Amino acid sequence: MAKSSVGDSNYTTEVKALLAQIDDIKPQKPSVYQHASAYFESWSNIQAIIKDYKEKIAKRQKKLESESKKKNIAKLNSEIEKIQSDLEKYKAAQDEERLVRHEHLKDVCYQILALTEGANAEDTRKKSAKLLGTIQLISPTEGKKIAAVNERHKHLYKAVLCLRLVDRMYTENLIESTYIRSKINGGKQTDIESLAEKNPKAYKVFQDHIQIPLLMAALLQDIGNYHPDAQAILTGAEQNLDPFRVLPTEERKALLQINYRETLRYATSGIGVGQYVGNSKAERDQFIEDEKASLALIRTFLKSWVNANKGIGNFLKVPQLYTSIILSTKNSYSYELLPKVYNVLRKNAEMGGCNPQAVESLLAITGHFPQGFGVTYIPVNSDFQELDRYEYAIVNDLYPKHPWEPICRSATRNLQFISHGSDLIISLDKNLYIPGTAKKLERIKPERLHEILKILSSNYLERKELDLIPKCWHPREFFSMKKNQNIWNKAKVVRI
Repeated sequence: MAKSSVGDSNYTTEVKALLAQIDDIKPQKPSVYQHASAYFESWSNIQAIIKDYKEKIAKRQKKLESESKKKNIAKLNSEIEKIQSDLEKYKAAQDEERLVRHEHLKDVCYQILALTEGANAEDTRKKSAKLLGTIQLISPTEGKKIAAVNERHKHLYKAVLCLRLVDRMYTENLIESTYIRSKINGGKQTDIESLAEKNPKAYKVFQDHIQIPLLMAALLQDIGNYHPDAQAILTGAEQNLDPFRVLPTEERKALLQINYRETLRYATSGIGVGQYVGNSKAERDQFIEDEKASLALIRTFLKSWVNANKGIGNFLKVPQLYTSIILSTKNSYSYELLPKVYNVLRKNAEMGGCNPQAVESLLAITGHFPQGFGVTYIPVNSDFQELDRYEYAIVNDLYPKHPWEPICRSATRNLQFISHGSDLIISLDKNLYIPGTAKKLERIKPERLHEILKILSSNYLERKELDLIPKCWHPREFFSMKKNQNIWNKAKVVRI
């Protein structure tokens, strides 16, 4: 592949920049997770400084109780006033830093909405599919960097799923929260995915009061793991342990407790509420009320996802479970097993870990094949007769009519890679991932199958041990070419 052909489209560049703003090793600007890490590192010192100020004030106040000389009283009062002033200035400086974190997090959330919410239901579906697919396609599926990259990418991926799960469960009348329902079209049932088109004012209320708090909660859900106590468990005292290893039961329990406690504390004290800018008392009072309500909702999301058998905690829990497999950080990661993600989710629901209705709602959104997944299929001719070969496609849309029949963009035609393919609905009997379908190609001579594999695999020598009839393929290298990164533009849709 020529180096000049490798690069990023404007959209891919934008997504990578957003990912860096959330969690990156060396971003150009501080990320959400870097802000949290710095906060956790400095928290003890900040509390110690505040405590020292208060002790100095208390010490002088105690002297005042026994002091009778006016000169000394005046001096002590002056000292108390000075220390109190310094304390307030110090607290104000800390609050300014909190507001910077708050505004940065909220800005990131609005950027997510800009990339996912469209003018109508179809536009929102396409934009969400594009963002999810892009994250998957720029994430490694082979090699040693899978866990580290997935750890940074999973926050945004999960957040998008949270948005769409609320939409779906609302449409299916599965949301019991009166507060959430009251913020959607004034409590009147509506088609939520078309709300922006039908009632922009009502959509803005839903956006500000439900979507933004949900996104903030989704991005903060694992942030307590950046606390020093959590990092001590993950990387060890000498910082020489693999943070992605399987933890012993006791360490895992301790980590979950730390994450839960510190995430809630960070959401409340490290992020908190926004600051009103303006001169209207009525607007300020309403702003403060709304901010408090949003923070309360964020805390409710973060508290309830741990035991999410019922309730709004499922908006975080189910997408988190799904994302933990699709963008896995475990050493047991297997790209080939990704379409079996719902086996795990349904098992979790059976054990009471999450709501089975929420699991089925998410399945209706994603289908079994995640966005950006490489599908191998048997093509057909103009008479819809199956051909003696297989071709490549990439999952590029949500809400498939059948969960095992993904909507894809063709990536090859006549065994040649193409950048302007058609959209395909790949039926069960054409998809090589489905047990039994591959048997149709067993009539092809092994020599021919080797030839096909050599044509379609750039690293053929490394893949000689793979099945001659592959269940799937890895499209990341294909997507690394700028001309192949627009697999979401409008195209003819064909069912095969």
